[in-house]
Amino acid sequence: MSQPNVEKEPGPQGEESPVTDTKRKREYKEFGHDEEKPTHANVDLSLIELKAEDLYDKEKVDLETIVIEDVFKLLQCDENGLTADEAQRRIELFGPNKLEQEEQNAFLQFLSFMWNPLSWVMEGAALVAIVLSNGDNQPPDWQDFVGIILLLFINSTIGFYEERNAGNAVKALMDSLAPKARVKRGGSWSEIESADLVPGDMIAFKIGDIVPADCRLTEAINVSIDQAALTGESLPQGKKAGDQSDRLANRVKLRDVVISTGANTFFGRAASLVGQDDDTTGHLQKILAQIGSFCLVSIGIFVVAEILVLYAGFRYTYRRGLNNILVLLIGGIPIAMPTVLSVTLAVGAQQLAKHKAIVTRITAIEELAGVTILCSDKTGTLTTNKLTIDRATIRTYGPFSADDVMLLAAYASRTENQDAIDSSVVSALGDTARARAGIKLLDFKPFNPVDKRTEITYLEESSGKLKRVTKGMTGIIIELCTRNKTEEVENKLEADVEEFATRGLRALAVAYEELDGDDPEAEGNGFELIGLLAIFDPPREDTKQTIDDAIALGVKVKMVTGDQLAIAKETGRRLGLGDHMYPAKVLKDGPPPGGKHLTLDDMILDADGFAGVFPEHKFEIVKRLQNLGHLCAMTGDGANDAPALSRANVGIAVEGATDAARGAADIVLTEPGLSTIVHAIRGSRIIFQRMRNYSIYACAVTIRIVVCFAILAFAFKFDFPPFMVLIIALLNDGTIMTLSVDRVLPSMTPDAWDLAEIFSYAVAYGLYLTASTIALVAIILKTSFFYDKFGVTFNGSVFPSSANDPQLHTIVYLQVAIISQALIFVTRSHGFFFMERPSVALMVAFCLAQFISSIIAAYGNWGFTQIQGISGGWIGIVWVWNIVWFSPLDWIKFAMKATIIKKMRERHDRMAAEAALSASEGGIPITRTQSRAASIHESMYSNRVSFIRRAARKVGFGRKIAMKPEELQRFSSIQAQRTGATLARNPSRTAA
Repeated sequence: MSQPNVEKEPGPQGEESPVTDTKRKREYKEFGHDEEKPTHANVDLSLIELKAEDLYDKEKVDLETIVIEDVFKLLQCDENGLTADEAQRRIELFGPNKLEQEEQNAFLQFLSFMWNPLSWVMEGAALVAIVLSNGDNQPPDWQDFVGIILLLFINSTIGFYEERNAGNAVKALMDSLAPKARVKRGGSWSEIESADLVPGDMIAFKIGDIVPADCRLTEAINVSIDQAALTGESLPQGKKAGDQSDRLANRVKLRDVVISTGANTFFGRAASLVGQDDDTTGHLQKILAQIGSFCLVSIGIFVVAEILVLYAGFRYTYRRGLNNILVLLIGGIPIAMPTVLSVTLAVGAQQLAKHKAIVTRITAIEELAGVTILCSDKTGTLTTNKLTIDRATIRTYGPFSADDVMLLAAYASRTENQDAIDSSVVSALGDTARARAGIKLLDFKPFNPVDKRTEITYLEESSGKLKRVTKGMTGIIIELCTRNKTEEVENKLEADVEEFATRGLRALAVAYEELDGDDPEAEGNGFELIGLLAIFDPPREDTKQTIDDAIALGVKVKMVTGDQLAIAKETGRRLGLGDHMYPAKVLKDGPPPGGKHLTLDDMILDADGFAGVFPEHKFEIVKRLQNLGHLCAMTGDGANDAPALSRANVGIAVEGATDAARGAADIVLTEPGLSTIVHAIRGSRIIFQRMRNYSIYACAVTIRIVVCFAILAFAFKFDFPPFMVLIIALLNDGTIMTLSVDRVLPSMTPDAWDLAEIFSYAVAYGLYLTASTIALVAIILKTSFFYDKFGVTFNGSVFPSSANDPQLHTIVYLQVAIISQALIFVTRSHGFFFMERPSVALMVAFCLAQFISSIIAAYGNWGFTQIQGISGGWIGIVWVWNIVWFSPLDWIKFAMKATIIKKMRERHDRMAAEAALSASEGGIPITRTQSRAASIHESMYSNRVSFIRRAARKVGFGRKIAMKPEELQRFSSIQAQRTGATLARNPSRTAA
């Protein structure tokens, strides 16, 4: 760009322009906020009492918008502030200006992990072993009892460790809050803890202060408030007397009257949205509940059958029948499932950390794999949150080039102590030193809310001439221009400003004049409009590619921003998201009559995004999408995103996010941009595949154990030792832990738990493995095949002494242990098991477990377990037998895919298509419903939360945290609103 030091041909003088008195007054439709007019209370002020239920009920009065005189009247205060006694009374009435939270008792939290149906069954089995086993003159079953308790404690310890390390969103909201405030009490100013502020206090701020409560301005001189982290606004917002103030004071001076504190502030309501119990159970907990229900029903059926057959039919003694029931309870319950999945998720979290994604809620990994919609904040997430000049849209008027306009605009900008606009203009030069190169600064007038422009007078060193440049609001600048203010120029300027406004770009006009003589304060020869700059918050460099990658993975991206609609649409166009966006008011008003959307849910599902939203809007959007059956992820960086981050299935805080956003998020990114999300989605789908493989395996083993040993008991009166089932479970679970690092491929579409498919595979595998064991036992008991072919015996006898021969128990133990573990190689692969190489860890663990099982079979002469070591010949026979029976398992998998699974998928797709067609024709929108039984079982798992709270209240634990005054930190405010009804139901505190 050439330096504008050559003489430019001046435009026509203003007095020569054809201007008449009847010329219309032009209105340059700059982009900006609609100004809210002061209002009055909706009811008689005398009917409103000084209490939270009245003051914060918007059906009666809105303290944020009513005239300032009514604010003083309602709060019963004046500009001299409150007295000390009155302030103390209001502390008791409204509560302290801080966020209260409960602290969980660690011991009760640990015990809560044993509070779910799977654990209940195991705990019941432990009681049976230690209490009910005192029968037939035999001692309690201590061995089984200790083994069961050990399994429970291992599971609880891992779960407790993971949950204890999770972030606390409500606590994080407190981390960035101002601890002090300057307040006027009894006519004098003093500094107090912000927690001691009450409604009606008079407070003052200086530049850089964080606003400690929701306030109304009573005195404002050159004030602007930075609300980017709260509302998503890119620019600081100017404030005047009577306006509401919140967040960070950017300029000079303001005085306020406090209108709400603590939980009644906008930020306090946002904090309650993050911290509230939303009555939802985690997605993985729901799946665990249904898998647990499947296992419990399977076990229950055969336990009842055994009670009827063994006691009523076979007349078993009390202890003998009880031991058979223990086998089903211990072997059938996948007690280690939560532990195995926790380890899988924990290892996955470590792998995601390598991609700069820190997981704060471990089960979010599983939910991320199934995410179908990504709701993304704009400011700081899709964009840089740094204002930039869009050089491609610079408009010029007269003889100056776009580069000349940029350089002259930079002259008219501060190079130190810059505001956001000056910084963007100077940065657009590339080399910021050029903003003062070749000129000598003589006079500079910074921006102020009255003139709404900056101005520089300088000496151009190359020509020795004095020149002046001004930049600012379009309507102000054009009024100064007398040299080229023609009808044609004004028409062009007006059209350009309107075009910028429709695209969400902020217009910045630039004008130039020369001075005669050496007096920098002299009048110039008249300003000439030379250009119009467009300011916007640009997308991050990698955002478009990230969005494209997410769409390729089957994830729909929606923009949900607090910024204005025009800006949202322009950003959407630049990123390829689309501009089919709506203002937040449609969330309240619903779709317009006669539009293409019949319901609000249809509109939300179809929209590319929403603009001008507050925290509860984001919260509502995410909640509605979840109710439509979608798993939602929400990204954000500001405190205003925290409630939606908390509500979403997966909340993602981007790099540089506020403490509030990081605390509410499930995943925190430590690198700029969203590209890490793609790595996280792929990684989560790998982890999901590992968990799915294990789930099929666990359910198949349940069927295999309960059906197999029940049939053996019915057919042969075979009594398998309960302790050996416990050994099988321990070795199986130890091997299966290595699935957390197994080699699997991610899917290219969102993963979902198709439990009907999982259960179908499990039943097929389980029944086949049952047949392998029953066939082996039948051949041993009814024939001499193995003696005839291999010469093996039972302590020298061709046949076992009985169906409960200790060596026969050992043979059955070894056969069940080997082929049950080998099943994992079938469930983990999509084709033949040998076509997908497992991880080294899985192979080593499998071989080690089988070696231990074989050693136990050879040398396990344990009298209390009723087993006896077998010969090497029998061990070899069992291995060969299992290899022969293992080979067809892949063909069973293929047969299932070609028949039952195929029909199930076709039926599912057909129902989904019919539901979509019905919705498009005006029927009921697509929703995912849940059976009554599933809801009941799900509630059993969610009861873990309520159980600990009830227990804590019973014993006196979990009280409010006590903190020293110097440790108190408090809220800033946030542009959130809650309805008066909610506030009335949840008052801050009633009078003592």
